[in-house]
Amino acid sequence: MPAKLEDQDKLEDRDWDALLRRIRSGKCTPFLGAGAGYGVLPLGSEIAKEWAREFEYPLEDDENLARVATYLAVQNDAMYPKELLLDNWFRNIKLPDYTKPYEPHATLASLPLPLYITTNYDPFMTEALKAAGRKPHRELCKWNNSIPDQRSVFGGDSAFELTPEEPVVYHLHGHDEIVESLVLTEDDYLDFLVRVSKDSDLLPHQIRRSLSTTSLLFVGYSLGDWSFRVLFRGVINSVEQSQKRISLTVQLPPKTDENKEPSTELETQTYLSKYFDQIDVRVYWGTAQDFMTELRARWEAFQKANA
Repeated sequence: MPAKLEDQDKLEDRDWDALLRRIRSGKCTPFLGAGAGYGVLPLGSEIAKEWAREFEYPLEDDENLARVATYLAVQNDAMYPKELLLDNWFRNIKLPDYTKPYEPHATLASLPLPLYITTNYDPFMTEALKAAGRKPHRELCKWNNSIPDQRSVFGGDSAFELTPEEPVVYHLHGHDEIVESLVLTEDDYLDFLVRVSKDSDLLPHQIRRSLSTTSLLFVGYSLGDWSFRVLFRGVINSVEQSQKRISLTVQLPPKTDENKEPSTELETQTYLSKYFDQIDVRVYWGTAQDFMTELRARWEAFQKANA
């Protein structure tokens, strides 16, 4: 009998068991991408298309936010698209409904983890942790010299230790409180990646240690997100083989042209699964909400079985 697309949708029980045990011991680090906040904030592609129409973007790749933002920066100045983004979508921002059982931030906030890393600008993860009765610290990566100095738990020779009681939400690409911190245009991404590759001390040692000693859980990204691929491969390559732990990515099943046979989708998904498997990444094919619903149910069952 030929394989079906849905046959590949689920993780194996052994992968779930490994993930749950790492969560219990605090050895799991979630990475949150734009898809984690979908439904409350628009995706980057939606913002890009709106800007492309409004500002008469002349190229065909009108779903590429970094390129459309670069166009706005060239037409105005480097800060214009960042200020526009924050003014239009992040002022008086509405928080997700953390009471929903599948809400990604609330589910992650219910887990005893000491570190949450995000490439999003929103405060959703920090607010979810507060709603769960925890005391989070919101930190950001100072990837350029224009970012004003902020009080940080990692300041100086800080001996601050990451704990589930006082977890850190670390914004790699900036956040909504400091417009200069946003990684948005193509130049921003290039500058960010150059700085990360050249400055080994850019990330606090507590963050680097967690990245090299935990399983990484990517939620809200797609394989086509080049920042995700570059960052992930950079992290993987920096970890000694003997220290590697399997990681997990939540991916939407690939969509192909409607004129092609359904088998093409299966072939594409099979290829992508093999790609991730080569770098010790397990794939959950589905939405962030689907994954969080199953994660919450399995975590509650795991806690009862191991009480």
